[in-house]
Amino acid sequence: MRWFKRLGAVLLFVVLTGLLVLGMYVWRSFPQLDGTLRAQGLRSAVTVERDASDVTHIKAATARDAWFALGFVHAQERGWQLEFNRRVMRGTLSEVLGEATLETDKLMRTLGIMQAAQRQLERMPPEARAALEAYSEGIQSFYTNRPQALQPEFLVLGVRPGQSGKAWEAVDCIGWSLMMALDLGGNWGTEFARLSAAQAVDTARLWELFPPYPGEPPASAVDFAALYRQLGIYRTEPQPSPKTSRASDSVPLTARLLDDAARRWSAAFVRDAGLSEGKGSNAWVVNGSNTASGKPLLANDPHLGLSAPAIWYFARLQAPKLDVIGATLPGLPFVVLGRTRTAAWGFTNTGPDVQDLYIEQIKPDDPMSYRVEDVQGQAAWARFDQRVETIRVKGQPDVQHTVRSTRHGPVLSDAQSAHAKLIDLRRYVLALRWTALEADNKTALAMQRVNEAGTVAELLAAFSDYHSPMQNVMMADTAGRIAYKAVGRVPLRRPDNDIRGIAPAPGWDPRYEWAGWLPYAETPEHGAGEGAQPAWIANANQRVTPPGYPYFMGQDWAVPYRFDRIVERLAATPRHDARSMALLQGDTVSLATQRLLPYLRRAPSGHPLALGVQRMLRDFNGDMRGDSAAALVFSVWVDELTRSLLVPRLGQVRFDALYGKRHFRSTIETALAADDAWWCAPGGCVDQAGRALTRALDRLSKLYGDDPSRWRWDEAHMALSVHRPFGNVDLLARWFDVRVPTGGDTFTVNVGQYWPNDAKTPFASRHAASLRAIYDLADLERSQFMYQTGQSGLVFSSRYRDMKKEWSHTDYRLLRMAPESIPHTLQLVP
Repeated sequence: MRWFKRLGAVLLFVVLTGLLVLGMYVWRSFPQLDGTLRAQGLRSAVTVERDASDVTHIKAATARDAWFALGFVHAQERGWQLEFNRRVMRGTLSEVLGEATLETDKLMRTLGIMQAAQRQLERMPPEARAALEAYSEGIQSFYTNRPQALQPEFLVLGVRPGQSGKAWEAVDCIGWSLMMALDLGGNWGTEFARLSAAQAVDTARLWELFPPYPGEPPASAVDFAALYRQLGIYRTEPQPSPKTSRASDSVPLTARLLDDAARRWSAAFVRDAGLSEGKGSNAWVVNGSNTASGKPLLANDPHLGLSAPAIWYFARLQAPKLDVIGATLPGLPFVVLGRTRTAAWGFTNTGPDVQDLYIEQIKPDDPMSYRVEDVQGQAAWARFDQRVETIRVKGQPDVQHTVRSTRHGPVLSDAQSAHAKLIDLRRYVLALRWTALEADNKTALAMQRVNEAGTVAELLAAFSDYHSPMQNVMMADTAGRIAYKAVGRVPLRRPDNDIRGIAPAPGWDPRYEWAGWLPYAETPEHGAGEGAQPAWIANANQRVTPPGYPYFMGQDWAVPYRFDRIVERLAATPRHDARSMALLQGDTVSLATQRLLPYLRRAPSGHPLALGVQRMLRDFNGDMRGDSAAALVFSVWVDELTRSLLVPRLGQVRFDALYGKRHFRSTIETALAADDAWWCAPGGCVDQAGRALTRALDRLSKLYGDDPSRWRWDEAHMALSVHRPFGNVDLLARWFDVRVPTGGDTFTVNVGQYWPNDAKTPFASRHAASLRAIYDLADLERSQFMYQTGQSGLVFSSRYRDMKKEWSHTDYRLLRMAPESIPHTLQLVP
């Protein structure tokens, strides 16, 4: 007994010691919010205050020190986020995650994100370059001083910040802005999807799968199916399955789970790169003639993939000639969305066609040459540019990856496995031209000047240097002026370009070359010129080009359901205030649901629950509230219907590759409205709708029981903010992910896009309002904001997820330059 007591005492001592060590580690990893910290590289003292809304206020003697301090704070609060993002864009994830992320690294090296960033940095004006350098020095200073323990992600993965160099550099700022352009400005995925689908369906059906904007004819009259068949672009023999290594059973369980999670994430990242469908935002600005105060109101909620921590960090930068507050992006030294003392602005994604895929023909018997045309229009050949990238892989030998480029840009088919499965790579490759990679990209300069603007006129002038990704900017000032302007670089295409960037074009044909750039003065605008101001301006990623607009900017705009609902609600209220703005941002009525609802109500089903569900649907008006059972039934039904109509025509493999982030809702609407026997074969559309309802009720009863009155949409439609890379590891996700019930769907103003091809959580909201903001130009100190997680990126902190319920309920915190209370004050000193 004495021996057992001694053993128990030893074990208790070990456990308590372990808990004490863990507690000390957690305590030391928290950012210091009060007192004094030395920051090597500062030129004078900076005050860092956290207000009651948890907004960080940085007060400095110079703008340089303000940017430096923001970098220091971002490293304090979001160190792992910076490290992970840096590794993604540099293509060095495999150095810490192993072979599982090799395909992502190959894609990033092929795109040449960092090479483009370096070219752009070299041409950046000195004032903007100074901001990027100061910010980067602030990040490096934090790690040089090392006042805290590192975040647990560093510990688990055995990573040090800037393991092979500096933790952050000025070129990384440019690189991160290019990654945002990739996320928001990509459409090569849609072009490739058309190429893939054209192998399975004729061109008329192709336009039903990827329809033009409502009310418009197809942008191109080319018979794509015939063109690609004539070229012989498709591979005719099956591709052998790639051999991939997996973590062996001898590897610890957590490491195996992390390897699988990283592999799934990397595959999805590579597959979905270049896809902008579903990525959008809402913004509207109301003139003082339509507000209770007589001054403008501006509302903005950019829709991005939900992540933990959030993509944004709210801060104020105050220095001589600089006083701005709003949403910053860790990785950049500027307020991207926000306000100064007298002006405010918000973004939505414009979504023009700024990427073109080119089919490059390989010279027979010479795989290092591709086809061009000489001045007489005769076939000629040019050599691929090449460089060899060395990719370090954890636990394995280095990988040598050869990057090829043509005169158009990088050869994507060398890095995207989907291309290799579809195309005969012995005869053709696909190269990408993308505006964001051009050397004259001065987006950083534009944002620096935006942060100093005090009027709509100054904002319009500042945005003239903005490049990528193209954005719709709503703006207002305290003098009462409002305006909209599409800002960014868009290519012009030749009049004889009959493909118009809609699908991959023969790279040797000169008519498909770009013919210059759309001048800033000619991009779409409203209220920006002289004359009477509009009552309001709104954008929800719908078509921005007005009737008779002389330039072609693309055709793959978002369907206008959100915009139509915004217009409907703005017109219904004669005098708006902040409350009506908030109600509109929280609106969950889906006009898209209303359009298909009659077909669901008439769907015949012999399922035991069908009669009761149909009675419930009679009172359903398309409001996708979180507590709605009908919203859940509708969503599962339309998923089942989409699968039953498209899989027989595309095949399961092609459908799985295309479905998910791409919803095909317009295809379903067209097929049901026309009672199209081809899509609805073999039994017709009514039969297909009924069978889909039966399958949906089977799914729902297995998941949620046999009482539909107890079903809830938000039980399936949980907003899921995913941590990278731990969000796909079940043992870790419960700690690192942030979940909260929510309503809405892909087409509601309060958007909640889900990915129905996800095996675990097909209806989880993954793409939603990454923040909400309302700016009151009658008194900008009454401005409000909210986003879905919290300011801290440290999972142990109470500030990691403390905003999620407010966000879910469409509540707000005040966004003030002069807050009523300052709970925390930190002095940074040289």
